[in-house]
Amino acid sequence: MIDILRQFGWRDLLDITLVSLILYRLLLIIRGTKAAKMLIGLMVLLIASVVSRHLPLYTLDWLLQGFWAYIVIALIIIFQPEIRRTLAKMGETPFLQAFTSAEELKSLEEIIKVAVTLANRKIGALIVIERETNLKDFVELGIPLDAKVSKEILMSVFHPTSPIHDGAVVIRGNRIVAAGCFLPIALAPDISKTLGTRHRAALGLTEETDAVVVVVSEETGNISMSVDGKLETNLDMGTLRDKLTEIFTAKKVKK
Repeated sequence: MIDILRQFGWRDLLDITLVSLILYRLLLIIRGTKAAKMLIGLMVLLIASVVSRHLPLYTLDWLLQGFWAYIVIALIIIFQPEIRRTLAKMGETPFLQAFTSAEELKSLEEIIKVAVTLANRKIGALIVIERETNLKDFVELGIPLDAKVSKEILMSVFHPTSPIHDGAVVIRGNRIVAAGCFLPIALAPDISKTLGTRHRAALGLTEETDAVVVVVSEETGNISMSVDGKLETNLDMGTLRDKLTEIFTAKKVKK
């Protein structure tokens, strides 16, 4: 033990620290997602593989060894959304997207007001608020705007007579950058059948990015919010304000 400690140098400490940070960040990314459950399943298979090798259970060991031969491809397929989100975050420069707290809070308040107004009138809406992950690919599919966030503009976009009312609005900072945008649809079989296309689009985008999506149902007038692939429904004005403020205040504190 003493010999090991004597051989332990600063490079070893740096190596352990970097690996620990990488593992920690990976765990934070998959925490609370479907990938976390899949990771637990992989750990169960690993334990079964070790047990089958030592008992030995020849047939089970043969099957599991065949599975591990393709584990890299399996991991890429299983963790595709998380890998995409991680790579996108690594390529971003968050400090370039920061704007003053007063502007941010004002924009959030406008979003809250329009969500409540649309909900009362049972007019559907899909409002995407960009965070660290750049949504350029989705913005390019919509109609470019570049307008300051305001209740009036958002109301006009989502009015039933508007040709782009079915698409999503993407907000970056205190600007509306695009409207009529198409989002990826979540197709997981465990999603409630009562959820419509807007809610599935909100889930689909937040599974792939760190965006926050506010949804207004035109059928029920309910307000929902999707973050990290999770959907919270039946939000009132106060709850929506609290959740949005908490999310974007936490972002500022971390920076």
